[in-house]
Amino acid sequence: EAQLVESGGGLVQPGGSLRLSCVYSGATFSKKPMSWVRQAPGKGLEWVSTIDSRGVPTYYRNSVKGRATISRDSAKNTLYLQLNNLTTEDTAMYYCANDCSGVSVVNCNNRGQGTQVTVSS
Repeated sequence: EAQLVESGGGLVQPGGSLRLSCVYSGATFSKKPMSWVRQAPGKGLEWVSTIDSRGVPTYYRNSVKGRATISRDSAKNTLYLQLNNLTTEDTAMYYCANDCSGVSVVNCNNRGQGTQVTVSS
């Protein structure tokens, strides 16, 4: 299974922005739909956004619509998530993942180690 390595998280004030990146180690990135999922303390894994293999976003959770942009660069084997106007509700560990399923409970066959996003004043 390909290795996924996220970066770009950090501590940011409410209203701030972050750009998360995920490097996919493997030859199949361009063929894979990809996802960003997150897990807040005491909560389960939840969908944030998904993108198809062509680079078309296919899902944003309601709470991030209008504030998040998912994208990918197949030449760099990299997935991105731009998050703007962050709120404390966005505080979570963010994971890059592929082969995910589920609605209320998300399961992913492959995900990275995560990058922590903390929104606090």
